[in-house]
Amino acid sequence: MRSLSSEFAAALRVILLPLFQGPEEVLVGGQAVIEGVMMRSPHSFAVAVRRPAGDIALLQDVLVRPSERYAWLKYPLLRGLGMLGQALVVGIRALRYSAAEALEDKESKPREKKSELNNWLLALNLAISLGFFIFFYKFLPLYLTTQAKGYYHAVDNTLVFNLVDGVIRILLFLGFLWLIAQWKDIQRVFEYHGAEHKVVWAFEKTGRFDLATARDCTRFHPRCGTSFLLVVMVIAMVLYMFLPFHSFAGRLAGRLLLLPLIVGISYEFIRFAAKAQGLLWRWAAQPGLWLQRVTTREPNDAQLETAIRALEAAMEMEKSRGGELVVA
Repeated sequence: MRSLSSEFAAALRVILLPLFQGPEEVLVGGQAVIEGVMMRSPHSFAVAVRRPAGDIALLQDVLVRPSERYAWLKYPLLRGLGMLGQALVVGIRALRYSAAEALEDKESKPREKKSELNNWLLALNLAISLGFFIFFYKFLPLYLTTQAKGYYHAVDNTLVFNLVDGVIRILLFLGFLWLIAQWKDIQRVFEYHGAEHKVVWAFEKTGRFDLATARDCTRFHPRCGTSFLLVVMVIAMVLYMFLPFHSFAGRLAGRLLLLPLIVGISYEFIRFAAKAQGLLWRWAAQPGLWLQRVTTREPNDAQLETAIRALEAAMEMEKSRGGELVVA
């Protein structure tokens, strides 16, 4: 049976999913999971997980873009919600699979007994994650800023209020990242995060993703979910200024109701900046690159091999469906 520490770690990994997911539509991308990596191509994905016995477990499946299934999800603002919703669903599925493969009883024979994230536990993790997000990134910054009004009259100004609220939110985010980065279990996830970035870089730069090429690549990648989260926080600071509410309850409700719009705008901003590849893209990506010094670690060869296997499997699935990935 898994310990309470393991259950809490699983919940943390659900909370951290957006950190490991790039938001824009690309040839290849992925995320770190428990003792492994998920890689995705335009119409397929694969999860490779290093089992306690040392072998690699593999899951492959096809992907249908939300806009291909529902035409209305191809329009600006809405397409971001569709892509990110799919990324979350696929990410949770990858996390669930990796938990079943990587958290088996190490004292038993391989695959004889596994610790699984069953449906109720997954639902509980999601509920905890959602509750944590609302409390930590919506309620707490708003509460602290509201309290600050009693000490500093200038905070009563709408512009200053939302600026202080936004700065507190970013500081809480950075503090939370630093705190969990001290945890050994999460450091393992960050190592696989670094492996995912290195292998993606190897493919994007050379068209190859062998071990030697991946070793030479940097673990910092501009198309990381960390950059997207920071853009979301900055855009939220701007949009909150247009809320007509002045009570605590009104402001909190407004922040929650605006969340889909903020996500949609942030997606379009990142998408445009990535295509432009100019000053705007460097501005949007740079804070995320700085933060990756916390959210990634240098991987070992076994972790790189796991990420390579995931990308190979995603490529195989893509080609079997008639797709072909070519480096620009």
